[in-house]
Amino acid sequence: MDIKVIIGQLDVTELVQTATTSGNATIFDRKLNLKITGTIDGRKRALNVEEGARVLFYVDDVLDFVGVLFAQDIESYGDMNLIAYDTNIYLAKSNDSLIIKNKKASDVIKQIARDYGIEIGQIDDTGYVIPYYKAEGTLREIILKVLNLTKRQTGLSYFIGNDKGKLTLKKGAKPSERYVLSAGENLLSVTYHRTIDETKTQIKVIGGTKGKETIITVKDSDKRVKYGVLQEVEIMDESATASQVKQRAETLLKQKARLMETLDVEVLGVREVKTGTAVRFFDEMTRAPGDYYVAADTHEYRAGLHTMSLSLERTYELEYIET
Repeated sequence: MDIKVIIGQLDVTELVQTATTSGNATIFDRKLNLKITGTIDGRKRALNVEEGARVLFYVDDVLDFVGVLFAQDIESYGDMNLIAYDTNIYLAKSNDSLIIKNKKASDVIKQIARDYGIEIGQIDDTGYVIPYYKAEGTLREIILKVLNLTKRQTGLSYFIGNDKGKLTLKKGAKPSERYVLSAGENLLSVTYHRTIDETKTQIKVIGGTKGKETIITVKDSDKRVKYGVLQEVEIMDESATASQVKQRAETLLKQKARLMETLDVEVLGVREVKTGTAVRFFDEMTRAPGDYYVAADTHEYRAGLHTMSLSLERTYELEYIET
């Protein structure tokens, strides 16, 4: 496994001690952290780079990360730590207020990218047309809000990503046999978590004209018996129709009436396995086989060895944000 790092016009590969890339489903941007030998003789600084410089990171001659240098530290003995983010970081650094009329979430994301000079790659059609919504906050928060609105109506999740410096939006991946994590083959360590802390067995949704509201309550009878009554109430706006209230209640119950299972694994590295990737997991001790999504990932490249730490969840969940 070979890596190459270009900062601006400089090839700094020979100075890199450790390279770490990381991502998280709720953050949008990926991060590259470089530990650099910043001196040759222990007395003079060997590398001078400026914030804003373009950073390219290659793994086995494949471009893995395109970003911008945001921060740097240097120690008295010469070691440097450099931090770069892909261009999705700009979604967290700017605020706006948008009036959305009869637009899909995918259309809103394209509009934001155009307005802020962010290059776009694959943008999947989100389908649901938002009739009217006023969104305020950071660009990241606005995108989360419209994706949450879409998920409420359709039950579908979408991943924000970045491919070679271009903003992407992709529908949740379907699990495949391509990336298999298995004890005795590539797994180094596993911790399996189970909880019903966030489980709901009953959902009540209220919406419609004031004084004539539609109230829908749906239950998962089997899980009510098993876990008890765990109810969540949601209020929709006055424009919600009876069918929309019913659809929202059923969608929310499907999302909430489940045991939360997560896996934290350390595994031999596979460059393509990043946040949003579907993987298949096998391990006799934890007895939690099946298909999972990567909710967070950290890849470390050191001395020719590539390992990765992954947080796996049964389903992809958007970060909840008040809409």
